[in-house]
Amino acid sequence: MDHVRLSGRLLCKNTAEAELVTAYLPGHIELTRKEQGCIFFEVAPTQDPLIWSVEERFTDPAAFRTHQERGASSLWGRMTRAITRDYTISGLD
Repeated sequence: MDHVRLSGRLLCKNTAEAELVTAYLPGHIELTRKEQGCIFFEVAPTQDPLIWSVEERFTDPAAFRTHQERGASSLWGRMTRAITRDYTISGLD
């Protein structure tokens, strides 16, 4: 069975969006790492203060989809909905 891997970036348009990431990211990381099927989850700042690198690994497509649904409906998802995500996802086929 292949793991699902997401790799990419959060791209903030301005400092207000970056402040949202800073404010809501710790809770999102904590909840995600507790999810069943989460193997690895890291969102880290880059040298550009408006960009974060994102790396995720989940055991299978079902765990990944559950994470996506939970994240979208969470406080994190609602507060950061407008922030651009530039992701590549493998392992869903």
